[in-house]
Order: sequence, then C-alpha cells, then structure tokens
Amino acid sequence: MASKTTIVLVTGASSGIGNACATHLAKRGYRVYGTCRNPSSYVKKADEFFEMIGMNATDDQSVAKAIAAILAAEGRIDAVVCNAGMGISGAVEDSDLEAIKLQMDTNFLGVVRVVKALLPSFRQAGSGRFIVMSSMAGVVGMPFQAFYSASKYALEGFIESLRYEVRSFGIGACLIEPGDFRTGFTAARRPSLPEGSPYADLYASAMGVQVRDETAGHDPMEVAKLVQSLIEARRLRTRYTVGPMFERLAVILKRILPAGAFELFYRMYYHLS
Repeated sequence: MASKTTIVLVTGASSGIGNACATHLAKRGYRVYGTCRNPSSYVKKADEFFEMIGMNATDDQSVAKAIAAILAAEGRIDAVVCNAGMGISGAVEDSDLEAIKLQMDTNFLGVVRVVKALLPSFRQAGSGRFIVMSSMAGVVGMPFQAFYSASKYALEGFIESLRYEVRSFGIGACLIEPGDFRTGFTAARRPSLPEGSPYADLYASAMGVQVRDETAGHDPMEVAKLVQSLIEARRLRTRYTVGPMFERLAVILKRILPAGAFELFYRMYYHLS
C-alpha cells in the first residue's frame, strides 16, 4: 500500500471481530469507517477512533449510499473488511425459510453487494483489497448450523472466483477463516427449536459444545492484527485460518482424512450418535 493514509471500510463494526478490526486499525493510523445498521443509537467507547456510518448489508440502496458517501468524502477506499453477518441455528427440518433467506442475504449477498459497489472505484484506481470474513464453518460443515455454514461456503467459492476476474486490475481478495472467538455472536445467534422437535436432544448436545468453545475462544484482537498484516502485505493468499489450534487442526484433518473417518471424529466431538 502507498505511504499516504490508508482508507479502510469495516462492515459490521459495532461489536465483536468487526469492532476489534476498526478500533485496532484506527489506533494504527488508518482512516477507518465502520458500519452498523443504526449509528445514531451506537455509543462509541473512548478508544474507538473510527467513524461509524449507517449500512444495512441486506439493502442495495443502503450499501450503495454508504460507499458513495465515503468515496465523496475521501476520494477513494483502499481496502474493505467485509465482516457484517449474523447466525441462525437449528435442524434443517426445523428451520424457517424466512430465517434461512435472511442468513444467506446477510452473510453472502451482503458481501456481494459491497464488492459490486466497490469494484468500479477499485478497478479505476488499479488497486484495492477485499478482505472477507468467512469462517472455519465455511470449510467444515457445522451440525445444527447448516445454513450458517452454507453462507460461508458460498463466500469461499465467490472469492475464489473473484480473484481470477480482478487480478489483472491490481485488485486483491482473500478470505479469513476464524475459529471460535469471544464475541457477542453467541448470544445474538437466532435458534430454531420448535417444541417437541425430534432433534431436541441432538441439538442440545451439539450446541452445548459449540457454545462452550465460543465462550472459551480467543480474543478478537487476534483477527484484527491479521487484518492489518493483510492490508499491508505485498500479496494475498486465497485464505487464512486464525483461532484455536485444535480448530485449525480440524481443518487440516478434513483435507487429509477419508471423509467417513472425519465424520466419525466430528460426531464424537459433538456427542452425536
């Protein structure tokens, strides 16, 4: 990146990993714009030196308006951290179709909207970086989070394809695949468990393990430091894993173990029969 002040957009910056990224980058001298749905109700902490603007990732006009406002104010955006997202949980059979649509619209199409809105300015500048927050759940399917995993798997294919299209224009794109981090994501997840569900016991077993791992996860600042290194790196690989070593090992095991053996390992880990 050039020595001039780097302009960075971080979506979903009101909490968790997005907030850690925006706060960390602003403290390091970047000019940072964070987004959330309702900036008027957001109360900044004393050490948050970034500007918060409104953006709803599920709304075409909201995304376009937010990015246009930054471009008008700064003349450019050098990098975007696509972090805005949400999660639902539940058995596939129990999950409401509208909740599934919201999951995909937020986590996948929300990124698509940001990418499409920024591509013209990146292409004209001959530079720019898309740093997209995927998940280890986008590499290893999670029990009772099938649609969250699906939204992240979609991002994996999308960014792989995008890299081929934009490389000749000087644009970089990569995926970060976090494991479990201590954020508000766990409490904000929207469960679907109808009364009398035949999946109730299995759901309780699997989600109990997942909640335990999330609440004991790493500090989100670990991701923020990785993001800074990717903004400053000369070249970007396609994907980067970050988080607890055991979870990173699981990603490696999936690549090298026979599928049946890996499924057995995962069923045992999540106490599933």
